Amino acid sequence: MSWNNICKVDDILPNGGVCALIDGEQVAIFRIQQADGEQLFALSNFDPCSNANVMSRGLVGSVGDKLVVASPIYKEHFELATGQCIEKDEFKLKTWPVQLDGETVQVKAA
Repeated sequence: MSWNNICKVDDILPNGGVCALIDGEQVAIFRIQQADGEQLFALSNFDPCSNANVMSRGLVGSVGDKLVVASPIYKEHFELATGQCIEKDEFKLKTWPVQLDGETVQVKAA
């Protein structure tokens, strides 16, 4: 497994996402800012409910104590940490390890 340089952290708007192509797969990378710090998440850009590559354009927020992204098409919520769909247990997005190396966002490819 190797780390892939994606972009500079400032290229991702706070509480927004971008899409990157890693080993032929579209990966949605989110930068979440909260009062206690900043987190990065990487999950599949493919929305299984609409069969479209759109998750990086979803809206981030929370459902209870879980950070989520809402699909921009049918509005299902997916946990950023696990990829699990809140409304439909049968759907789960693939996730990738993500880190910040200096100012560079990196995603670990399988």
